[in-house]
Amino acid sequence: MLLAQGGARSVQQAFLALLVIGLLAGIGFGAWSLRPTPSYASGDVTAGSPFDVTFQVENKNPWFALANLKISCVLAHVRASGMEPTMIGANDVRFPAGASGLEPGESATFTCPYRTLIGHAVNDDSGVAQRSEIYFRGTYDLPLLGSFRITDNSARFFLNTRLLPPRWTSKPPG
Repeated sequence: MLLAQGGARSVQQAFLALLVIGLLAGIGFGAWSLRPTPSYASGDVTAGSPFDVTFQVENKNPWFALANLKISCVLAHVRASGMEPTMIGANDVRFPAGASGLEPGESATFTCPYRTLIGHAVNDDSGVAQRSEIYFRGTYDLPLLGSFRITDNSARFFLNTRLLPPRWTSKPPG
């Protein structure tokens, strides 16, 4: 009888420990799901190089800010070029009211100096752009715990010439 009670107590303690671990994991997952992530969009390519377009970053999170946001542009892939992925800081980042981040619902604009990475002549930009994939890397402070930084990579973008005027759009999955 004593042996059965000891075994039952061990099973009960193991179940309780699993329950507490599951509860903590659920709370952690829920908190991580609420973190803000930047959302990116491209301006229209109406004149000049497709690499000189202005991009927009937006904080769509209704509760938390993207504090101390730093944006990097990554030239991920240029087909048939042999180029390695290259990251460079975004130029001309314009936050609202001189801030260094985005409050909920706010957006900012920036440009990427991709042409300096490629080194091709200006008249060949459209051909290089049509073979390129780009993405953005945002680094910002974790809400409520400002001493921790989060790095978030966007989906990959390609130059969509089927749209008029053309623009960089996110690459469909797969």
